[in-house]
Amino acid sequence: MSNNRFVKLSEIIDEFELEILYQGKNPDEIKLFVSNVDRPGLQLMGYFTHFDSQRIQLIGNMEYGYLQNLTSEERRERFDQLFAHDIPVLIYARGIEMYSECLEMAQKHGGTILRTQEPTGEFMSALTSSLMAKLAPRITRHGVLMEVYGEGILLIGDSGVGKSENAVELLKRGHRIIADDAVEITRTASGNLRGTAPELIRYYMELRGIGVIDVRQLFGMSAVKDSTRIDMIINIEQWNDEVNYDRIGLEEHYTSILDVKVPTVTVPVKPGRNLAIIIEVAAMNNRQKRMGFNAAEAFTQHINAHFQAEQTSWK
Repeated sequence: MSNNRFVKLSEIIDEFELEILYQGKNPDEIKLFVSNVDRPGLQLMGYFTHFDSQRIQLIGNMEYGYLQNLTSEERRERFDQLFAHDIPVLIYARGIEMYSECLEMAQKHGGTILRTQEPTGEFMSALTSSLMAKLAPRITRHGVLMEVYGEGILLIGDSGVGKSENAVELLKRGHRIIADDAVEITRTASGNLRGTAPELIRYYMELRGIGVIDVRQLFGMSAVKDSTRIDMIINIEQWNDEVNYDRIGLEEHYTSILDVKVPTVTVPVKPGRNLAIIIEVAAMNNRQKRMGFNAAEAFTQHINAHFQAEQTSWK
């Protein structure tokens, strides 16, 4: 899927330690917009209908073997057509030797050729996974992201409502923090949301009256985590006597982030409420719902069955 995000080819070269066989443009100037990686079998046969020229092209043993059966002039023609489509890069897998005709056409069109020693299938899978992670749609939201009993809980609310203070209480109770203040949210290929902290403020937390603390240094490595799936959103707000807060839990509320619906509850704050414990219970209840049990529905069915039995006994 194409979007406005991109990855520089230089990043891929560094990540996978790729050998540069021929450099056309500066790798920092080559931008990758799609996560798909193609093996150009049909294209090496001269078929380019529906060809996506934005994809990385990968040559393995199968493509190499086919090219061996062609004459030098035929190989030159096929590589000429391939590079003429302005592909971002052509990569040889398994340490395969580059055809001289390939180098000739890359020089003609300003193409780039790389090589890896990794097996074709394994490299293609790893490269695709890396590109999908880097190109996934993402957004930054204000809030605190915690992992509570294995559930990724995003705490949101107005500034000063007590999100960070409750996060500290949860840390003391053995839970883990992923991000404070700014949460980078990514939509994964499986349709879930994953949150992490911006690199600059990772492991840091701001507490009014105290200042900035380093959670990793203060609470230890077990108190932090780099990322987690976002399973639930808890909106913390000041208690309002005029608002009729949900007391049963039958109504399901969701917040849409990057077109993904996330279960959402609103928890009001007032003196005497232990919000950390409420967040723990909300996390366990959400996990129970995902496992197929809804306490609110079970309670309602139990009450309805009781009244039906009472009505029957009156007749």
